Amino acid sequence: MDSSRTSIAGTAVDEDLYIKNEQTRDELGHRMAEDESQAPTGPRKFQHAFWDPEVAHLRKIYFKILGMTVAFLVVAMWLFFSIYWGSLGETAEHVPNLKAYVVNRDGSSGEGLLGQAIVAAFEANSRGEGVAANQHLTWTVVDSGYLPSNEDVAHAVVEEEVWAAVVVNSDATSFLTSARSSGNSSYDPRTALTFYYNQGRNEIAANSFIVPYTTALLQSTLSAFNAKTNAQYFGSLANGADEARQEALVAIAQAPQTVSQPFSYQAVNLRPYTKTASQAVLLVGQIYIIILSFVITMTHDFARGIISPFLRFTSYARMRLLVPLVIYIPLSFSYAMVNLPFKITFDAKYTYAGGFFLFWVFVYLGMAAMGLATEAMITLLTPRFIAYFLIALIITNVSVASVPIVLQPSFYRYGYGFPVFNLSEAMRTIIFNTKNRMGLNAGVLLAWVVLSMITVPLFTWLMRRKDEQAEKQKNAEKKIVV
Repeated sequence: MDSSRTSIAGTAVDEDLYIKNEQTRDELGHRMAEDESQAPTGPRKFQHAFWDPEVAHLRKIYFKILGMTVAFLVVAMWLFFSIYWGSLGETAEHVPNLKAYVVNRDGSSGEGLLGQAIVAAFEANSRGEGVAANQHLTWTVVDSGYLPSNEDVAHAVVEEEVWAAVVVNSDATSFLTSARSSGNSSYDPRTALTFYYNQGRNEIAANSFIVPYTTALLQSTLSAFNAKTNAQYFGSLANGADEARQEALVAIAQAPQTVSQPFSYQAVNLRPYTKTASQAVLLVGQIYIIILSFVITMTHDFARGIISPFLRFTSYARMRLLVPLVIYIPLSFSYAMVNLPFKITFDAKYTYAGGFFLFWVFVYLGMAAMGLATEAMITLLTPRFIAYFLIALIITNVSVASVPIVLQPSFYRYGYGFPVFNLSEAMRTIIFNTKNRMGLNAGVLLAWVVLSMITVPLFTWLMRRKDEQAEKQKNAEKKIVV
């Protein structure tokens, strides 16, 4: 008898035993009956209404099973659904955990008026001044020597040193002054500042917090500073000579942008979230991977029950481990192939073929990590209760994959060691060319596989020993009867 089919609940055992006894009694009754008058008493198949008193004992079992299932599901909801709700419920309160840089290159030593205004505004914002509680990023003013060029700033954002960066570009204030005096029509106000961010790292953080909060701060700061610098500029003209005013008016006519919007900014999305189909891969697709591997677990549980009673433990344990690992190969390859018609960008970091191959490898590792976990737990929980473990597995994994863990309460830091978070992070590297942590990601997934390669044989041995003891007791009872 397959150990995974041994119930762990006393009530469930009683129900199975009762039904078995009813079937045995029915068979014996019909075998012993010599005519209709000797037909067995009790429920007869296909002969009763639902509320018939003769099936009251069966109806009681029926309601008991449904009632216990509802009770278990309610408990599961409160235990696990609250984990997912909690992962999203307080994200706005943790926005200050998003770190960002401000780099001031305005003037040889940052003495430019625009640079000073931006630094002061962002430092005040970082302290929470002028905004609702926690509705701001944490800005750190970085010396321009630490990041000598804008390419270095962009690299720091891509390598996830920070979530965003704002750069006051070199001599921004003096460029405006020069453009105003010369009437430089090619002057572009957007060259004054550059805002770098990385949408591919996490599109929810970028779209919901980083971009709107930073742009709002830049717009309010620049609006106030532009008004101030215009007032100072026109005030100096009013106090100047007529000839100077005439020259200034000519220059303004040639370059009206120098007064209509003296300073502005350019937003640079270093890793755009280009394909909406990527959402299917990065979140919902992870759930599909768990479900696919769970289907294999359930099918394998049924199939191995046919042969497992006749196998030695070593053969049985090897079969339980190796067969799913082999089945995951075509399944994971098919999953990877499904993405090809939808133009997922497998060539963002590597060649298209190389990116696709790595994507397939990680899908396989994810399927093995989560599939073997269900293969281990079905030994203890049996098919009757494994669905509750599936709920827990899905929710605890998905809860840490949708928004950054830094935007969640500290409880969710467990996600750094869970399969879906690491699988999603590796896929982002392949699809969006984000920071490469695929070695770490693969290590976490392999650790889950190794853990299951220990627990599957261990749980199998425990249940097999229990089955062997039951078989010995059964044989001993037969000898006594004989």
